[in-house]
Amino acid sequence: MRLLAARVTGGAANQMLMVALGWQMYDLTASAWYLGLVGLAQFLPALLLTLPAGHLVDRHDRRLLLAGALGLQCLAAFCLALASAGGWVGPHVILLLSVLLGAARALQMPAHQALLPSLVPLGLLPRAVAAASSTMQAAVIGGPALGGALYALGPTVARRMDPRALAAADAAGQAGALGAHWGAAVVYALSWLLLMGAIAGVLRMHHRPAPGPRAAPGLSQLTAGLHFIWRRPVLLGAVSLDLFAVLLGGATALLPIFARDVLHTGPEGLGLLRSAPALGAVLVGLCLARCPIARRAGRRLLGAVAVFGAAMIAFALATSFWAAFAALAVGGAADMFSVVIRQSLVQLETPDEMRGRVGAVNAVFIGASNQLGEFESGVTAALLGPVGSVLLGGIGTLVVVAVWWRVFPALAHRDRLQPETPSAA
Repeated sequence: MRLLAARVTGGAANQMLMVALGWQMYDLTASAWYLGLVGLAQFLPALLLTLPAGHLVDRHDRRLLLAGALGLQCLAAFCLALASAGGWVGPHVILLLSVLLGAARALQMPAHQALLPSLVPLGLLPRAVAAASSTMQAAVIGGPALGGALYALGPTVARRMDPRALAAADAAGQAGALGAHWGAAVVYALSWLLLMGAIAGVLRMHHRPAPGPRAAPGLSQLTAGLHFIWRRPVLLGAVSLDLFAVLLGGATALLPIFARDVLHTGPEGLGLLRSAPALGAVLVGLCLARCPIARRAGRRLLGAVAVFGAAMIAFALATSFWAAFAALAVGGAADMFSVVIRQSLVQLETPDEMRGRVGAVNAVFIGASNQLGEFESGVTAALLGPVGSVLLGGIGTLVVVAVWWRVFPALAHRDRLQPETPSAA
């Protein structure tokens, strides 16, 4: 329960950070390119640090490493709040602190993935994955909505905190920018408080210590997780499917543009749009926690990714706010279905002493699909516009599903989540 509580509070804080950070960057630059750079700034440190982080997770206390990752996010939230309240925030400050957030995630993801199996019996792991994912999605529902609403209160906060500066900014025609910075500062400050609570919860957990690899640290140990996945077509197909599907089909980075320029709403609308995928995801997660997937796991995984691609096409073509909201909710539901299958396959096929390093490789794939996908979205949106970018990505996702069905027949024909020969793991 403490892990779930820490996951909810930390996840809500992270989502609030991303809403404020994306809207503030678009406020400052009005550029899809800079929104893409935010994703790239988070991806590069994750790419460099995740494999060493996985080795650390297998050798040291996973609980302390997870707390350290949350602490780095705390530092980033504090600096963003200070910069916004002080008025010296800018695109380069946001990009620099995005690098810090990427480094934190490089440690957080393998630590969390390796920690969960040490808290529950392996027979209950698929249900635990579904429950953990659905509680995370609950945080993703509330976090963005709350962050967007607080961001929109910026002028009111500025009037109370610094009325003279607001009056001067109003005379200069810059009251909107000042109010936006104060709104961002409030969101960052609340994120900092929630992250502090998550750290406290993690430090109070009790878990089975990891056995740790006996071999001395070296290149072979750092890349052991990569070799492990490469030799198992089912795992390679599952994690690479997620990589390319979300890399092409993700639209998160472009939501500030859709909210303001396509759907004509404000930061509160952006918060709702970011919450929409989680709303669909949490419903599916709760259903899977109660009724876990028993048969045809591979085909259902591929089918779920195809539904995700179709939902992104519908989102790109939506002309009303609530149609876009519904398309994102369907996409989130399909994504949750695929996440539960993929995460269960990875956890059930991996021995405990390898979980950190395999989780690190999985984190690289997830980070590439999310953060690098945001950069790809920003670049293609700068060339094709936001609608063209998302439409092309959704079509690309459907193509990826068709190709993976042929290239990874072992994944397509995988029936049960549990390995047929447990000793092979």
